[in-house]
This record gives sequence, structure tokens and C-alpha cells, in this order.
Amino acid sequence: MSQSKLDLLQGTLDLMVLQTLFAMGTQHGYGIARRIEQVSGNEVLLNQGTIYASLVRLEQRGWIQSQWGVSGNNRRAKFYSITTAGQRQLAEDSRYWERLTGVMDRVMAMGKTEEPA
Repeated sequence: MSQSKLDLLQGTLDLMVLQTLFAMGTQHGYGIARRIEQVSGNEVLLNQGTIYASLVRLEQRGWIQSQWGVSGNNRRAKFYSITTAGQRQLAEDSRYWERLTGVMDRVMAMGKTEEPA
């Protein structure tokens, strides 16, 4: 890829958000975005509009829920947590992602090494 940062498909970001909330517990949007950036080694950079579009989408689907609270810097912020339905979706999406990456690994390995017939 010629781009310096990775472009994400919508569903990929949603999966990252669900996994982040599952792993870290309740977080506000800024915290979710910074954690994804950190774990990705800054290969994924998320602007406010991108992360909040994902959060709205996930909340509308019932996979996350939100409530207002006060952030670490004493500002009012919306905090998000994964729901039971979100945990089920995360498990389903994770299985799909593992299958897809396995297929992609095999396809991308074609021609790199000759396997005996």
C-alpha cells in the first residue's frame, strides 16, 4: 500500500471498538480511539467523526450502551460499554475474522514457496 496509515472497512472498526470495550471495560470515545491507535502501533489513526460514527452505529444495533459521566480531566463525557448482545456479536465476528485471515494468509502465500505435490 502506498498510504502511510491503514484504511479500515466500517465493520473492521466496529469489531475493534467491540474488542476494546470487551477487553478494557467502560470507556469514553476518546479513550477507545486512543487505545486502538496505541495497540495498532499508530498504524490506525481515528478522528472524532470516525470513532463516533462507529459508536452510534454500534449503539443503534444494541451491541453497546452509553451513559453520561465525568472524564479523568473533569469534563462531561459519554461512556460506552459492551452489552451481552455485543459480546455475542464480537464472538461471531471474531470467528469470521479468523477464518478470513486464514484464507488471506493462504492466498497471499501462493508462489512464495513451492510445496511438494
